[in-house]
Amino acid sequence: MNLGYTVALCTHNHCDRLERSLRELAALRSPRRPWELLLIDNGCTDGTPALLARHAWPTGWQVRVVREDKLGLSNARNRAIREARGEYIIFMDDDETADADWLCAYERLIDQEQPDAFGGRIRVQFEDMRPAWLQDELLGFLGELQRADSVVRLVDPHTSFYGGNFGFRRSVCERIGDFDSALGRKGGDNTGGEEVDFYRRLLAGGFSVWWTPEAIIHHRIQAAKLERSYFLDLHYRQGSMEGSRARGSRSRVPPKYLWPQLARASRRAAWQRLRRGAEHSLRLEMNVAYFVGYLRGWMRKAS
Repeated sequence: MNLGYTVALCTHNHCDRLERSLRELAALRSPRRPWELLLIDNGCTDGTPALLARHAWPTGWQVRVVREDKLGLSNARNRAIREARGEYIIFMDDDETADADWLCAYERLIDQEQPDAFGGRIRVQFEDMRPAWLQDELLGFLGELQRADSVVRLVDPHTSFYGGNFGFRRSVCERIGDFDSALGRKGGDNTGGEEVDFYRRLLAGGFSVWWTPEAIIHHRIQAAKLERSYFLDLHYRQGSMEGSRARGSRSRVPPKYLWPQLARASRRAAWQRLRRGAEHSLRLEMNVAYFVGYLRGWMRKAS
C-alpha cells in the first residue's frame, strides 16, 4: 500500500513529556490517504523504550519504532527520512499536542497547492504559572509561530517554518540533501538552526514552500523550569555557531566592527535594566550574549 504521509516524532530522554504527547495524539483525526506514525528513539537511556514497547496504539494505526543511536536531532530526523514510507514526511516534537484536525489541515493544503514543503502554526501552552519576566516578545524563542492568518507561499529566507511543525515531500532530499548534522540539539546542547538551514536550501533549490495557519500544534512549556539563563545560553550558542561559520579560513582576530556592536548592545541592556528592571531587559541581554558568543566562535578553531 502506498502511504501518503509519515508523521515522524523524534525523542531523546523525555519519557514524561512523550507519554502525554502519545496519549493526546490518539485524538488525531486520520486523513483520507493512508499514513503511518514513525517514532525515532534517539539513543534514549530513560524509560522511553519501555514506554514505546507497552503503549496501546489506536486501532488501525500503522506505527513503527526505530532506534537511532547517533545522538542529535538532525541525526534522528535524517534517520526518519531514510525510514519513512510516506510521500510526505511531517515532523512534530515530543513535547507537543497536535490539534485533532492537524494532519487533515495539511492534507487540505496538499490537495490545494501541491507544495514541496510546508509549515503550520505553533502556540505556546504554559503548563503552570508564566514567569513575570517572560514578555510576549520572547515567546518566539519558545516556539510560538504565526506567519500569516491565511494560506500563503513562503518566499523570504528569514521567515522559515519551525522545527516543531513542518513537513516536506520526501523526494526533495534527493536534490538538497538531508539535515546538517552539525546543527540541531544534541542532548543538553540548545544549538538549533537545522530547520532554517533546510528551509533556505529548499528556497534556493526552487521548491515551493507553503504556510497554513490551520495545522496547529501546541508546544507545552513547564514554565516553573524556565530560567533567564536558558534564553541567554540559547543566544550565546547561536552566536558562537554563526561566528565560527562566518570566520571560515580567515584570521582568528575578529573584525574591528564587532567590538563597538558588543559595546552598544551592552550599554542598551544595562540602561534598560537600570531604568525598567530585570523583567524588561532580558531581550537586550540576549543580544549581548549573542555578540559574546559570536566573538568566541570567531576566535576559536573553525568547525
